Amino acid sequence: MWPRWRGAMGIADRRQAGWRAICACVIALCLPVGGPAPAQESQLIRSPILSLDQDRMFAASAFGRRFDAALQADGARLEVENRRIESELEAEEKDLTQRRPAMSPEAFRALADAFDTKVQRIRTEQTAKARALAQRTEEAQRQFIAAARPVLEQLMIDAGAVVIIDPRSVVMSRSAIDVTDEAIRRINDSIGDGTDTAVPPQVAPAAPKGD
Repeated sequence: MWPRWRGAMGIADRRQAGWRAICACVIALCLPVGGPAPAQESQLIRSPILSLDQDRMFAASAFGRRFDAALQADGARLEVENRRIESELEAEEKDLTQRRPAMSPEAFRALADAFDTKVQRIRTEQTAKARALAQRTEEAQRQFIAAARPVLEQLMIDAGAVVIIDPRSVVMSRSAIDVTDEAIRRINDSIGDGTDTAVPPQVAPAAPKGD
């Protein structure tokens, strides 16, 4: 009798395929080989080609860790809200079912239709909140790569590199050209955890609206 609303309000996957598209600008970075590299705190190999794991760079950075912690907290709050709503709808459905024998078919149908409408509205609202969480992730990744780009450009100059490639598209390479750890270190030094970088606002769970 009732719409299948259970399970329709789960949290959307944070790791979207769009992350690779967002970071495409990193792979496409191409600068002319500079002069002698300045002294570096780390041992950075001189190579025209560097390798960079974009996903690990974001996830292991202070920026990425701070954002992920905030997203996990918001996702947990939304899940708690979903469970509460589910419990409330179950109770309302049970109460309506118990009242049915004492009601006329017309009166019951009116209440049943109102309940169905309420369920559909709540499902739409909760799905929108889950999508908003996913959109926050995409926006945070865009902001991160924008803030990291100058750091990566300087890293290329220091290494005398003309291109940064994604290791997932390479069959074989020397591990020495992987600059992921160095990129993370430099990005952390440059932007920290991104506290001063605007990130989309939290999705504040709200109680369902009344009928």
